[in-house]
This record gives sequence, C-alpha cells and structure tokens, in this order.
Amino acid sequence: MGGRQKHDVIVVGSGPVGLTVAMDLASRGVDVLVIEKRPRGEAPSVKCNHVSARSMEVFRRLGVADAVRAGGLPDEYPHDVAYRTSATGIELTRIPIPSRAGRLRHAPGPDTDWPTMEPPHRINQIYLEPILFAHAEAMQGLSIRNRVEVSGVCQDASGVQVQARDLVTGDELTFEADYLVGCDGGRSQIRTAIGATLVGDAVIQRVQSTYIRAPKLLSMFKHEPAWATFTLSPIRSGNMYAIDGKEFWLIHNYLKDDEPDFESVNRDRSIRQILGVDDSFEYEVINKEDWFGRRLVADRFRDRRIFICGDAAHLWVPYAGYGMNAGIADAANLAWQLAAVVNGWGAPEILEAHVAERHPITSQVSHFVMDHAHAMATERRIVPQNIEAHDDAGRAVREEVGRRAYELNVQQYCCAGLNFGYFYDKSPLIVYDDESHPGYSMGSFTPSTVPGCRTPHFVLPDGRSLYDAMGPDYCLLRLDADADVRPLLDAAAERGLPLTLLDIPAGVAPQAYRHALLISRPDQHVAWRADTLPADCGTLLDQLRGGAA
Repeated sequence: MGGRQKHDVIVVGSGPVGLTVAMDLASRGVDVLVIEKRPRGEAPSVKCNHVSARSMEVFRRLGVADAVRAGGLPDEYPHDVAYRTSATGIELTRIPIPSRAGRLRHAPGPDTDWPTMEPPHRINQIYLEPILFAHAEAMQGLSIRNRVEVSGVCQDASGVQVQARDLVTGDELTFEADYLVGCDGGRSQIRTAIGATLVGDAVIQRVQSTYIRAPKLLSMFKHEPAWATFTLSPIRSGNMYAIDGKEFWLIHNYLKDDEPDFESVNRDRSIRQILGVDDSFEYEVINKEDWFGRRLVADRFRDRRIFICGDAAHLWVPYAGYGMNAGIADAANLAWQLAAVVNGWGAPEILEAHVAERHPITSQVSHFVMDHAHAMATERRIVPQNIEAHDDAGRAVREEVGRRAYELNVQQYCCAGLNFGYFYDKSPLIVYDDESHPGYSMGSFTPSTVPGCRTPHFVLPDGRSLYDAMGPDYCLLRLDADADVRPLLDAAAERGLPLTLLDIPAGVAPQAYRHALLISRPDQHVAWRADTLPADCGTLLDQLRGGAA
C-alpha cells in the first residue's frame, strides 16, 4: 500500500494541456503533481500539427518557446498549405507560410505581420509533447508519476483526494491536494467525476486517419512540398500532413455523405487516390485511427475544487489548430488564478472567473470551427469532374477552385482573430468601462485596450517584448510619466498582490493605448484602464484579487 502524498494541485494527464497548466503553476511557486497512465517516453498519437501564436506566447513566458520552435520539420521545409488535385497532382493554390529558417529571414506570408514576438509554429504532437515533458520534468516543484491510473476522486471543503493504482507494481495509491485539474482527454474520467456532460453536435465530419511511412513520396511531388497538402478531387478528397519532412506522413480521408461507415471505405484505395499513386507504390502503415469531427462543449468546467481543461472540456474538428491550442489557453487562464489562491493573495472567489471567462470563449470558437467545417465540406462536394482537364475549361475550373480554397482557408491557417481577438466580457475580475469590445473573425481582429481584450503587444525601444518586460504577474503600464501611482502600488503591497510598474516612453505605444494608466493581468488581458487612479485603490485591487480584503 502506497503512502499518502499531499500537493497544492494535482493534474491528471500529461498531454500538452496538462503539461502547460502544470508548468505554469510550478513557475508561480505552486507544488504540482502530474499523474499519467502512459509509460514515460511513450509517443502520443499524431494528432495536433500546429502550435498557435497565442500558445507560443504562453510557451515563451514559460521558457520553452525556443525549444518548441527548434523542433518539428527541417529548417527549410516549407510550412505552406497546398491545394492540389492529388498530393502528386496539379497544384491549384497554396498559402505561403515561412519555414522555421524563413521566419528568421523575415520571409513574406499572410501570417508574418502579426503583433507578437512569437508567430505560430508547425510541429506535430509527437515532437511537441516530449519537449514540454522534458521542460516540465526539470522544473522545481513539479513531479510527474507515469504508469499511474486514477481509479476515483472525491473532495470536501478542505481538499481533493485521488485514489490511484501503480500499473507497474499494482500498489494502491492515495494522493491529496488542494485542487485538481483534469486534462485527461476526450474520454475524461474527471469530467465524469464532476458530473459534466458534453453538449453540441456529436458528428460534423467522419475521417479515416492513417499514419504512414513512404520514403519515395517526397521525390514524386510535381511542386514544392508543403506542411499540409489538401486533395480536392471528385474522386476522393482528403489531406496530408508532413510529419518529419522526409518520409512520415499523416493522411486524412474525408468520408463522403453516401459512405455509411468507416468499414465501407477501402482505406488503401483511398490513400492511393489522395496521394495520386497507383498500386505499385509502396508505403507502410504505422498506425491508423478513425475519428468523428464533433462540436461538443462541457456544460460545466468546474465542481468546487476540481476543474477540467482541454479535450476533457471541449471537442471539435481541429480546424485552425484550435483543439489543443484552446486547451492551452484554458490552462494559462486557470493556472494564474489557482496560483493566486494557493499563494495567498487571491481570494477563493477568484476561481469563479475561470468558468465565466473560458466557457463563453470555447463556445464561440467551437461555432467558428463548425461553420468552417461545413464550408470545407461543401467545397469538397462540388469539385468539378473536369478539374484535371488539359484545356481552357479545365484551367478555368482549377483557377476558380484554387481561388475559393485560398479565400476560405487563409483565415484558418493565418487565424489572427482566433489568436488575439477574443475578449472576456463578463468577468468578475475585470473593471469594464463604457466602450464596447471590437468584433473579430477567425482571420482578423482589431487591437484594443478595452478591458477584457488581450493587452496589445508592441516592442519597447530597447528591443524587448512588452510581454517580457511586464513579467508573469499583474503589471501597471504608465504611459503618462507625471501620473502618481504610489497609492495603487502601496495598496497592492498591503494585499500581497504582485504588481509591477512599467513606464512606457511617450510615443512608443500603438494607437490602441489611449489612457494614461492600464493594468494587464498575468494572462496578458486588460484588467483596468483610466487616466487617473480611482479614489479608492483598495476597492479596485480587491476586485482584481477576487474578493473584498
């Protein structure tokens, strides 16, 4: 029988979301235990292929962004998205996205002018997860127990108790913590334990997914390779992701409306149609996974001391990479609030903000994704029969299909709106004023300092990122050097609320900054702005810390 172990927070699941919440907590001085039933070093499935810019900003704050950006495809392998009649066929259009080396050269592309120091990065989860794991494992105050399976959880007013079993020794284990975060995937045991139910559309799309090794495929392309290659054909539509840029590929076959189930579709024939190769072409199946594209969001993200994040909280078709990346945003939102309570400066009520903020955003994003999935399905259904014809009509068809594919998809692969445009409009931790939040789409947004928006990023005169200079906690930006902020700093010190002062030289901040003072939260969202301090700074700070002093 294993002994009891007590921690501040237990995280169930060591995927990218679980590791992010654990790293974020540990970086704030919280004692964290991660429980994972998989063996240490076991590769995850080839799921997510994209780390969004907002996630890269989180990784930068946690000190792991450089390692993530160094992983994945070779330095010069294009991160483009290509649309062809088959992988080896005629190219219809492509969305140019710089390779890792291309970004260092400032190569052009539709996602290269975003206001951030951390643009997105194309890397498959099989490479991403080990990088995050190694970084997490080396952090002080963070421990990971592999080959441990949770068998039950319970909670009371004083904490959470986890019953588990060591899958190697068979020992029964008990762990205790103040809080628990379930990041245990789409079949989440923790979601079930808190009585949450997934609500939405159970099936939007059906996909045969096959991970293959095909060393000769790269040399067969008629065009420059791409990170993602979509096949638009009246015979078979699908897409292919480059995993290592050499010989490993992930093939997605989208089932047609008249194909009743996965078993009705010949996998091998479909793969050959998507690749545009004949029966003599040799490839090896590494593994296969058939899945349903869904739009499901849990009806609750919390039960008292237990929270859920990532796929445990929401499942949808991963367009724009916003399956895993939405989970990382969940993690970054929850971690600083949990740390505030554990470290004593946050009132317990601060935790009410997590659900109030993240649940509406995940619902919004899920609808963006669902709408895009339906639009993509429509495009696949209407591919003309003569798309490969070598005549004027065929060329005209290819030009039109390519134009539509580019206009529809550039917004998801260069999704500045989903990265930077969302805002929290009903948070108990944000002091709102009379200005409305600007709208956003999947592809575009308007930088704004309206409370609840992402704090607009810019580079300081000394070359530092604003976010680096602000640090990991609350930050008071002073844009008027004459503004007296001592009462606010004193009130923060009295409450133990970590608040850094950052003076911004005149003329440096972008036009979105129209107030003399602004407080940015630990997750880089605007909490308050004004031209002068309020009469009672304590009341303002008590709202930011989640309750009355």
